[in-house]
Amino acid sequence: MTFTASLFRTKMRFQNRYILTLLLAAGSFLRAGAQEIYSLRRALQTAQKNNPALKAEALNIGMAQSDIVTAGLRPNPVLNSQTLQLVQPAHFPAHTEWWNAQNRQVWWQLTKPLQIAGQRRYKLEVARKNADVAANSYGETRRSLLAAVAAKWLEAWTAQKQLDIMLLAKSNIDSMVYTNKIRYKNQVITQTDLFRTELMAKQYDIQYRSALQESQNRNKELRLLLGITDDLAVDTGDILTFSRDINTDSLLSLSLSHRSDLLAARSLIDAGNSNIRLQKSLAYPQPEVGLIWNPQNTIRYFGLYATIDLPFFNRNQGEIRKSYMMQEQAEQQLTAVQQQIVTEISVTLENYRLQQRNIADFQPLLQQSQLILDNVKYNYSRGGTTIIDFLEAQRSWLETQQEYYNTLQQYRNSCIQLFYVTGLIHQLAQ
Repeated sequence: MTFTASLFRTKMRFQNRYILTLLLAAGSFLRAGAQEIYSLRRALQTAQKNNPALKAEALNIGMAQSDIVTAGLRPNPVLNSQTLQLVQPAHFPAHTEWWNAQNRQVWWQLTKPLQIAGQRRYKLEVARKNADVAANSYGETRRSLLAAVAAKWLEAWTAQKQLDIMLLAKSNIDSMVYTNKIRYKNQVITQTDLFRTELMAKQYDIQYRSALQESQNRNKELRLLLGITDDLAVDTGDILTFSRDINTDSLLSLSLSHRSDLLAARSLIDAGNSNIRLQKSLAYPQPEVGLIWNPQNTIRYFGLYATIDLPFFNRNQGEIRKSYMMQEQAEQQLTAVQQQIVTEISVTLENYRLQQRNIADFQPLLQQSQLILDNVKYNYSRGGTTIIDFLEAQRSWLETQQEYYNTLQQYRNSCIQLFYVTGLIHQLAQ
């Protein structure tokens, strides 16, 4: 009677523990359900809208466009006024006081600087080209940000998947602990078998907590990139594939047409050409012409004014030379970007094909590990095999699942890299 009561209490205790585990898991899923679910597309769209670094970069476009306004402004006219007052009364004309107009001379001069040799036109041209550079630089910043967001979203996706399979393995081993407790009380198995099962359960408890923390960390990092403060969860059902033609020539053609860093390098060359023309035009002196109105002791004079600096020493030689060097630098940058694109496409394409093969090879491994676990568990429950076989099958199943999702992450990351190197990653946000 005492043995039966003890067995009943043990059974109830482990049932409560198992139910508690399920409740905790259900609570975790309910909390995740209350969070905002982010697919990859939604994450990228949110990052484009809210990321603070991208917002700051966007202001550069507005500032560059303001330079267009500045370049189009013409020089202001210059008004010059001078007054000379006769100070010795002995020299005043008869019957006049010091405030009399006959005792002073007044000079009014209105002049206007002139922009010659196309200086204003080239200033506008340079400003417009610089605005294009700013826009393409923003595009490159956005491309890099979207790639970082996609990679972080994928890390959060993998962490959640790892957490799910860890929870499944933990539930499986917890149920086996409960069963073995009963079987040990009934003297069906040895204490060593029970301890081995409990040892794996404790190990899985630790791994589950680590997986949970890993998932929470990745979600927080993703939230930072998205520029939001609310809790989020990734859509684990989202699928990412690269549906374009997978060959070097087509990928290279896409990159040359859509890569923002290549467009920025080309626009920098255009801006450099315009800057050379501007600096050459600034080598010409800037004349200033105007009118003079000069009443002297009530006698009125009218005149013309013109001045020009003589370019004996300063002919803008330094800035002209600098503009040529900047142009050469821009051409070198374009060459470097083109070489980088060829290398990135080659590396990314080879990695993508490798990960494709790895994913295909993993499918039978998943089926085999699941079949082995099911068979061993069934045989062990009927005494046809040992606890060591079951624990090994359980461990092998978990390792296979974990390796599969790690490989799947690498495969999908190679897809993201294909979108990144071809410059098409912004299409994922559409």
